Amino acid sequence: MGQVRRLPRSAGGVRLADAVRIYLATITVPNTRATYAAALVRLVADFGADTDVALLGSEPDRVSGWFTFVWGGKSAKTFNIRLTALGSACGYWREQQWLAGDPLVRLRARPAPPDTSKALSRDRVAEILGSDAGLRQRVLWHLLYESSARAEEVLMLDVPDLDIANRCAVVTRKGGAREVIAWQTGTSRLLPRMLAGRRTGPLFLTDRRARPSVARNDVDPVTGRARLSYRRAAELFEAHTDRPPHALPQIVSRVAPAHETHRARTRPRLPHIVRHYVR
Repeated sequence: MGQVRRLPRSAGGVRLADAVRIYLATITVPNTRATYAAALVRLVADFGADTDVALLGSEPDRVSGWFTFVWGGKSAKTFNIRLTALGSACGYWREQQWLAGDPLVRLRARPAPPDTSKALSRDRVAEILGSDAGLRQRVLWHLLYESSARAEEVLMLDVPDLDIANRCAVVTRKGGAREVIAWQTGTSRLLPRMLAGRRTGPLFLTDRRARPSVARNDVDPVTGRARLSYRRAAELFEAHTDRPPHALPQIVSRVAPAHETHRARTRPRLPHIVRHYVR
């Protein structure tokens, strides 16, 4: 494959360069924006800035051939990150009705090799929790670390589920069992700032308004924003920490043994006042 033949531009269509620029502007996290830009800038360079973005949907063979040529020889992690970036952009363009088809329909994520690296050390965890990531991410990471809850359970919390005064909430485990989780100072310090007086809707929200197809209980009625998904939370974790998305649970369960001892000594006790929640 020598050079990608640039697609023509249809009259009245949206230029690929403009579509990429507008999409990247919707990403508020600088690291994520830079990571996604690596794939999208290459797309513009190879297919042409003036290409009508709608035409990509009718050329899945060409797009998949280009993608495989550019990133097929890279690691599974890089391959999948670039594919995620393009998939997210294409999803946004379809929401704007600039794109009808799926240019990536021929492509599939590659199985990543198991993570054989050592668990996160206490110092690394402290570095992540004290990073300059967005407020929403820091609240999520503090809550996961301090409560030892599973990410999926925490992301399903709604604001009314919180007992902020007693630093606890009720989560639903697999199989429907309900259990109280508790948090400490780190979460307590950040949580009110994130809520900003909000009393309804999912605890963790996306940056953009929800699509009409999103279930009502996954949308905040005040802001119109949707519940943050595990996939998106994992992407943000990777963008800020240079760890693969599946490393998100390491904040909770794969810390170094010395830090595990520290957590056991400092783990908060559940307030007596909330024990009746799970009876």
